[in-house]
Amino acid sequence: MIYLIFVCGLAFYLAWNLGANDVANAMGTSVGSKAITLGQALAIAGILEFVGAVGFGRQVVNTLTQGVVDTQAFVNNPQTLSLGMIAALMACGLWLQIATWQGWPVASSHATVGALAGFGVMALGTSAVRWSVLGWISLSWLLTPVVSGAIAALFYRIIDQGILRQSYPVDSLTEWIPWLSVSLVSVFGLIVLPQMIHPLQGFLQNHWQWRFPEQDLAIALAGSAALALTIWSWQQLHPALFSLSDQAAVEKQLATFQVCSACFVAFAHGSNDVGNAVAPLVVIIAIYTTQSIPLSGASVPLWILALGGVGIVAGLAISGKRVMVTVGENIIPLQPSSGFCAELAAATTILLASRWGLPVSTTHALVGGVVGVGLTQGAKSIQLNTLRQIGGAWLVTLPVSVGLGAFLFSSLQFLTSRLMH
Repeated sequence: MIYLIFVCGLAFYLAWNLGANDVANAMGTSVGSKAITLGQALAIAGILEFVGAVGFGRQVVNTLTQGVVDTQAFVNNPQTLSLGMIAALMACGLWLQIATWQGWPVASSHATVGALAGFGVMALGTSAVRWSVLGWISLSWLLTPVVSGAIAALFYRIIDQGILRQSYPVDSLTEWIPWLSVSLVSVFGLIVLPQMIHPLQGFLQNHWQWRFPEQDLAIALAGSAALALTIWSWQQLHPALFSLSDQAAVEKQLATFQVCSACFVAFAHGSNDVGNAVAPLVVIIAIYTTQSIPLSGASVPLWILALGGVGIVAGLAISGKRVMVTVGENIIPLQPSSGFCAELAAATTILLASRWGLPVSTTHALVGGVVGVGLTQGAKSIQLNTLRQIGGAWLVTLPVSVGLGAFLFSSLQFLTSRLMH
């Protein structure tokens, strides 16, 4: 029992630091653009991070537990694999805590994958690591900021030319509101609804005997959400004109869309990044329960996802402000229009990656989105010193986590051998 409490505590420690560092990815731009307050950001992100983690975190957990290290290479010595996973939890949590103290928004996926690879090489040599899977994951890290930046630049160009630069921006926004609503609902609905629609269909049929084809139900839900958001936005826009200038009224309304997109980023972050916190714990618990390595991959109990979700939310609420300032205020000056584009691009990139089971970096996605908007506005708007610090932290995260994973595994192995003799 003490052993289980210890390893669960390590997973919670990692999840805490993950939340403290990655809170900026979910809500930093909304706070930086003054769309919402810090307290509102923490409340919104906390709820959606937890729901995303518990509801959609399994696929990325499976990639990390089964993909990076060849667990079957440890079939004759499962306790060595458990020790390695403990080292991975410690290494990731330690590096994320150091980065958070410095205000560096680093990639938790880099730290997790690096620590797993580090202990694998130290335990059994290079053959223990699935380099093809690691290469595919690394490619996704490189593509994430590029894809997110390109999407954000495209979104901002459309909004800038179609609304902000028009002679009558309020009239233009009124015409664009349905399209903005559809884009928001599409990002969330087309990617997430396929996983939600089957349980909802079963619930409606069992409780009210309503029978809808899954495709029709998805279209009805998405259409209703887009229509409701459109009508509500129209109602909010025109009263603002009596107290604000046209430009300020447009930005105020776009702040509403930015908060919606920030909610999607928080949900996406929870669904993707909980895997970084609890993947090693899943393997440890499976080995502890069966005294062997699961041949078909470890199942992911709901309580483990919940533990990761609670840890992320706690770290986010208590220790997240420092990194939030870096992303939300210190890269480019943000308005709701630019923050909305960066967040929607990041949500699109992350949710697609989560559906494919790729542990991509939420940090990379949102920083890439912010930089993409900055390049569209003009390179002079980007704070290059901040960007250099972030880039340096990204570059050292993987080698540092590999080294920490290898060092801590060797230390734990040495201590274990001394205690047993």
